[in-house]
Amino acid sequence: MPTRPESARVAAPALPEPRAGATRAREPSRFTRLSWPVLVPLLTLVAALVHLPSFLRPVWNPDEGYLATQARMLASGGVLYDTVVDRKPPLLPWLYEGAFALFGDDSLWPLRAAAVAAHVVTAALLVALGRRRWGDRWGAAAGFGYLLLSVGLAPEDTQAASFEVFTLPWTAAAVLCADRGRWGAAGVAVAGAALTKQTGAMALVPVVWMLWQARRGSRAPTAGAWARLSAGCALPVTAVALATGVERFVFWTVTGSGAYMSPEGAWLLGAGRGLGNAAILTAAGAGLVLPAVRLAARRRPFAGTELWIWLGAAAVAVVAGYQFYGHYYLQLLPPLTLVGVAALRRLPGRGPARRAAAVWTVLAASVFTGWGLAAPRTELDHAHAVAAAIRAHTGEDETVLVWGMHPEQYWLAGRAPAGRFLTAGFLTNFSGGRGGARVGETYAVPGAWAAFRREFSAAPPAVVVDDSRGAPYGPAHIPGLRRLLAEGGYERVAAVDGAVFYARPPDR
Repeated sequence: MPTRPESARVAAPALPEPRAGATRAREPSRFTRLSWPVLVPLLTLVAALVHLPSFLRPVWNPDEGYLATQARMLASGGVLYDTVVDRKPPLLPWLYEGAFALFGDDSLWPLRAAAVAAHVVTAALLVALGRRRWGDRWGAAAGFGYLLLSVGLAPEDTQAASFEVFTLPWTAAAVLCADRGRWGAAGVAVAGAALTKQTGAMALVPVVWMLWQARRGSRAPTAGAWARLSAGCALPVTAVALATGVERFVFWTVTGSGAYMSPEGAWLLGAGRGLGNAAILTAAGAGLVLPAVRLAARRRPFAGTELWIWLGAAAVAVVAGYQFYGHYYLQLLPPLTLVGVAALRRLPGRGPARRAAAVWTVLAASVFTGWGLAAPRTELDHAHAVAAAIRAHTGEDETVLVWGMHPEQYWLAGRAPAGRFLTAGFLTNFSGGRGGARVGETYAVPGAWAAFRREFSAAPPAVVVDDSRGAPYGPAHIPGLRRLLAEGGYERVAAVDGAVFYARPPDR
């Protein structure tokens, strides 16, 4: 077929000039056109600034202390879910173990750097989600808004290299992959979240919703899409279960914590803690929360249903277990940020409202970062004092039993635990989130006391440290521990900052 001569081609019509008094549409600013090579360093800078306090303490909370001690035990030949136990999935203990192998085990700075990287990855994924929905400007707002909000709780909850921090990139990746129709990858991301912390599995809820809704589009999902999602979820979890022992894996991550998960006897304490942390996060994120509340109250649609479902699923993850620790609330941040950004786009009186939201979010992040820099060191000072006394009363090759809830004392002291149970919580069901409700040998992890007595008798610790400090799991309330101390001939030898030290006479 002959082509039309160049002279005969129809030129594209010229755009009409704006009429007098009219204004041209505003061109996108340079900020909104930031490419990834520029955007990622900026995200990294913001993440590093707000998490600067993270690097200024050796340990922020007992979870970090537990993971550090656990990693040392694994490196020394311990077997996960056997001679080294925890109620959590294995990805983060393995990450700690790997970091210690590469950088040494006397500092957590590599894990803190990894936590900052996890925040940056989460922010970048939110940028990608925001860009797909609302364009470059609002995608960038989602990424930077998330980073500023990531410190909007007590410092021990936001500055630590904790389970939730490393769960968030997986959950954001799951939703982004679902948004792009990559169902197998979405399933793998859900599995990664669940293998970091069990509640990460709630990311499956928005993913399934998005797959179900995709049937309305031109590319309706087939049975293959459902199969890819299912395989992506199941195969990594199955592989990890086989690697660690299916029965042990299921027991320690799912079935063995019934008493710990029960809120019985602690409803008021849990509710008070939950409301308190919710209020702190709401204050920190008011620049995003209030616009969303305002539009929702007016019944004005502004965010996709999948974002609300994601936020609701994250709320269920926070409530699960009825403990309401502050770091649980980190799971809300990605969907909460996206919902808030969606509200800012549609808010009436956009200019002043948007500026006010931005100023508040920056100021709140500054306040919470300052809180991290100035936070009291009372518990950390206590841990250092106890660790120094442990070193003074033991040799490097001797083992110690710390009867308490702060396993970082093992790590700071450089002494190996006398058994697999790194806190008294496994043997008494004590939890700070539940106070003194349902505490005692009756509520211990099934089979824990038999294993504890066997280990204690086979290799008695050189020193037993009662760090209960009047809590309801102290030896006065636990006959089984008193019996072991008596049978082993342990005598009180020292007291340090409220912690009582017991040792056996030299002839034992």
